[in-house]
Amino acid sequence: MAERRSESVEVATPAVEPVEARPRVFLASRNAKKLAEMQRILEGFVPHVEVLGLDDVDHYDEPAETEPTFEGNALIKARTAVAATGLPSLADDSGLCVDALNGMPGVLSARWSGLTKDGSTDVDLANNELLLAQIADVPDDRRGARFRCAVAFVHPDGAGGTVEHVEHGEMPGRIIREMRGSGGFGYDVLFVADGHDVTSAELPPDEKDAISHRGQALRRIAPIVAEALKEPGEAR
Repeated sequence: MAERRSESVEVATPAVEPVEARPRVFLASRNAKKLAEMQRILEGFVPHVEVLGLDDVDHYDEPAETEPTFEGNALIKARTAVAATGLPSLADDSGLCVDALNGMPGVLSARWSGLTKDGSTDVDLANNELLLAQIADVPDDRRGARFRCAVAFVHPDGAGGTVEHVEHGEMPGRIIREMRGSGGFGYDVLFVADGHDVTSAELPPDEKDAISHRGQALRRIAPIVAEALKEPGEAR
């Protein structure tokens, strides 16, 4: 997707002191599995990159995800992140779109059950149980679904403004009737990608990265991140 430049914005000084020869990029998330997934994929394009999460920087108020699209929510989070940290910032929004539910949960996937992650409740379990109940009477041949993802990358342009990029990914598949697997997160335990007979939660991490919606979007945006992280004077 073509880059977008924003008008001058107040960008904070990086909240974390840079480490020599190790490029850093910020991901607006506390999800340890998502951070690890991002690290694995970006390392193939940006050797020795360090992906920092929300727990690695000074606290800032996270924006509400109020947009009706994955791209809109990803951009809200990435813009807020770069303004708060001063670091090149990535943010994603993704969700499960179920055919029998007219594309829902969609952007509401993380909070489909109405619960919030406060450390005392297994929100993923509640979301999965609700989804299974909602499509319990849907026959197997109508249980199609797809994961969709938008990844936004926003970084300072050196002139007081920022540059924005967004990439997308999609993984089609189907919803099975029981939860299987211990890997992944979210709805991975219910989702079997096209061409596979195991859930995303049963796939080894490298196999999941190769086909996942987030993996697709990250691989598309990773060269842009690599270019932005080059040292001044380094060949571009």
